[in-house]
Amino acid sequence: MRLLFILFTILIITIEAADILPNTTLSASNLNSKWSSPNNTFSLSFLQLDPTNQSSYFAAISYNNIPIWKAGADTVNGGAVDISGELRFLSNGDLQLISGSSGSVVWSSGTVNRGVSSASLDDNGNFRLKNDGTGMCYIKQPNFVSGYQAPTLPSTSFLKICGPAMPNPTAVSETVQEKNGGRVPGWVVAVVVVASVLGLILLEGGLWCWCFRNSSKFASLSSQYALLEYASGAPVQFTFNQLQRATKGFKEKLGAGGFGVVYRAVLANRSVAAVKQLEGIEQGEKQFRMEVATISSTHHLNLVRLIGFCSEGRHRLLVYEFMKNGSLDKFLFSEDHSSGRLLNWEQRFNIALGTAKGITYLHEECRDCIVHCDIKPENILLDENYIAKVSDFGLAKLINPKDHRHRTLTSHVRGTRGYLAPEWLANLPITSKSDVYSYGMVLLEIVSGKRNFEVSEETNQKKCSLWAYEEFERGNMEAIMDKKLSNQEMDMEQVIRAIQVSFWCIQEQPSQRPTMGKVVQMLEGVFEIDRPPAPKATEGSFAGTSLNASSTSGVSTFAASAPAPSSSSSFQTAGFLSSASAMNVERQSSSLLHSEIK
Repeated sequence: MRLLFILFTILIITIEAADILPNTTLSASNLNSKWSSPNNTFSLSFLQLDPTNQSSYFAAISYNNIPIWKAGADTVNGGAVDISGELRFLSNGDLQLISGSSGSVVWSSGTVNRGVSSASLDDNGNFRLKNDGTGMCYIKQPNFVSGYQAPTLPSTSFLKICGPAMPNPTAVSETVQEKNGGRVPGWVVAVVVVASVLGLILLEGGLWCWCFRNSSKFASLSSQYALLEYASGAPVQFTFNQLQRATKGFKEKLGAGGFGVVYRAVLANRSVAAVKQLEGIEQGEKQFRMEVATISSTHHLNLVRLIGFCSEGRHRLLVYEFMKNGSLDKFLFSEDHSSGRLLNWEQRFNIALGTAKGITYLHEECRDCIVHCDIKPENILLDENYIAKVSDFGLAKLINPKDHRHRTLTSHVRGTRGYLAPEWLANLPITSKSDVYSYGMVLLEIVSGKRNFEVSEETNQKKCSLWAYEEFERGNMEAIMDKKLSNQEMDMEQVIRAIQVSFWCIQEQPSQRPTMGKVVQMLEGVFEIDRPPAPKATEGSFAGTSLNASSTSGVSTFAASAPAPSSSSSFQTAGFLSSASAMNVERQSSSLLHSEIK
């Protein structure tokens, strides 16, 4: 008994040693100071995201030095403070992130005067504020669960630690032992063992019956908590087994793209989702989580929302919100002209405008410019109200808009047949203007209902963009319009505006193309649109090729010092390179023509 008491005392001392007491402070000026979990797997400390920016310090919880949560992520500055910022655990029980320059409170745990006496970071990554037994950490209400824990639903939790209700009674075995001179009769041992076994059996049976009767209630509560977690906006980390069950073994395939296959799934909250099983992702755990964090931080009406992810072993999966009406290509190019499958002009124009707004957000309104690299109708999804939502964004490497001299893309950035900008084949810098080119091709398809790379008798055996410009020059807008819309009323001013914008977007020179912000303004009629120059057949014999930009090192580097395309240059294979570049393209053509075809 003494030995057990000593071990128990040591255990208590060890646990209490990990507690964080009030009036404790972490400072951004000392990046080595941190609050760690007992096994040092998790830590709470300040991190500097940009060494050149003195106002880029964040208080974050890290898992093996990988940030998984930061304080004040939903604030205006995203929780950023300068080098004099502090994270204070105050005597009133509140945890506050203070901006050093202004002294203002950037973020607070909101636990003032709730009896919080200490805090700790446990080995599961939960930062717990502990109650001393005198205050209320939470308000308990009827028919509500006051605490919930599940490995699939990680969240911040507040624990109320209560003192003992009564002294520990003397053990039965110890009392009997004193009365019998230190010896325990055999019948006592037998009675205790039998009673214990019977008690456990009865307890287990009672719990089983009770759980069986209330299983529907628990399922409902579990769904409610799962729904709250998904609605919070933070990406949920799923296990591979969970997604395997949700997709019924990856049976119901919704589609496939350059980054993997998409399956239909039903999550724990009974909501339908789309699970993309990524292929060819060679990134490690840290890099993958960083890109997931970037994707999940982008919120816009015209972007598909990321619900969660899975990063387990070699498995890399992303869970998106489900779009009831599928992708745009099913409506534009389908032979089924029945009711509900034909988009009228108003719907098409709103889809074009919404798509432009979504891409504008990626290019101009995110902290880092996100170049999509694969804009096409298959990546434009429609919800139940036919609102356009761009998908598959962020799967390409982020491109820093401040660095105009040197830009890199990962080896798995892929373009698609008919939507590749000329700079892809010329090995020139890939910028946001490359997305503008792809959008222009999509816009022309929305107007005409024809695949831009297909040739037919209707287009005089010419590429759709060249044929459409010839009809535009003749003033024959009706010929360009989708024949399925011939009996519908249309705003011809909008039609002409959309056609002109598409021609400006697919100009050979990136400098001649407008930004996506300008595209939105032109579509909305904010200013007059100049007459666009004629587009060129820049893809030539490469028009049927789907590229996977790669190099032997795994990263293709595009330098701005490469020769810019000349409007007067001519080359039979690509149609836009100078003669000095012809030999280089000819050497690359054999490998390009064997690339993956979408």
